[in-house]
Amino acid sequence: MKAVVLPAPQSPVEVRDVPVPQPGPGEVLVKIEASGLCHSDVFLAASPRLPRTPLILGHEGVGRVTALGPGVSRFRMGDRVGIAYLHRSCGECDFCRKGQENLCVKSEQTGYHVDGALAEYATGDEKFIAHIPSALSNVQAAPLCCAGLTAHKAVRTAGLDPGEWIVLFGAGGLGHLGIQLAKRAGLRVAVVDVADDKLEMAASVGADLTINGLKQEPRKVMAQYGGAAGAITFTGSLAAIEQAFPTLRPGGILVLVGLSIKKYELPVIPAVLQGLRISGVFVGTPRDLQEIMDLAAEGAARVHAETCRLEDVPAAMERMRQGTLIGRVVVEFGP
Repeated sequence: MKAVVLPAPQSPVEVRDVPVPQPGPGEVLVKIEASGLCHSDVFLAASPRLPRTPLILGHEGVGRVTALGPGVSRFRMGDRVGIAYLHRSCGECDFCRKGQENLCVKSEQTGYHVDGALAEYATGDEKFIAHIPSALSNVQAAPLCCAGLTAHKAVRTAGLDPGEWIVLFGAGGLGHLGIQLAKRAGLRVAVVDVADDKLEMAASVGADLTINGLKQEPRKVMAQYGGAAGAITFTGSLAAIEQAFPTLRPGGILVLVGLSIKKYELPVIPAVLQGLRISGVFVGTPRDLQEIMDLAAEGAARVHAETCRLEDVPAAMERMRQGTLIGRVVVEFGP
């Protein structure tokens, strides 16, 4: 089969012929029909240390079950399923017992610890994959396995009441889904980005207010509305994080999603005096995954996606590095 392989840390990805994987106990083999590209793939490819290489990247895979490993009971041959970043967890620690499998320190991640879904075939643990509703196309479903899942988790983590203001930093692949999910929750949504074309898309999917972070100060803009009850940074830009914190009103929450290796100096005094909170969001649980699939099938969010072939992935990843993509990229596989 063909797959997108990272040969070594910080090396260019390659499209290679590799053996078809075999499902182990509790696993299914999935013939991939569509697989999304994620900024996490770009982040991992640039990382100096990885658990293993060579490594097949990708964690937004959708396809049909073609083989069942020993003990599988939740799925049948031909079922259409989605493979996400969380491949499996230990099932025994406090986090797993509390339904927080995404925080399990012994968890394994798809496209990081185990080979991923940017391939013609991939395996998934039956406890950590989702049924894909018939109302969703493959192209719509694939990005929900990470982008949609993370945006859904982030909006829910903010925990705001209908009518409150939330500021989303980054109107790209996650941000445009976050806008739709926040609007569905009854929130008033402001979006900050530095690209006018992305801000135009943000307005088209429901943003109440758009702010160009290069031309305006988000803090001053949101002050006109009494400050934001919450802010989410869907980008790893340090400048975005620095702009996000001052937009909050007293009692507000900053939800961090985008990854950055740079450090942010926490403004302790306003955090204490204003009772501000900070929370990180790392993907979601298997229940969150199924929930976003079902919500999207009901029309809660629609993915803005362009498609490509597997051979086009290296070029698409370069566009992601440069920040020129609007929405998501999904690889479509032939029959």
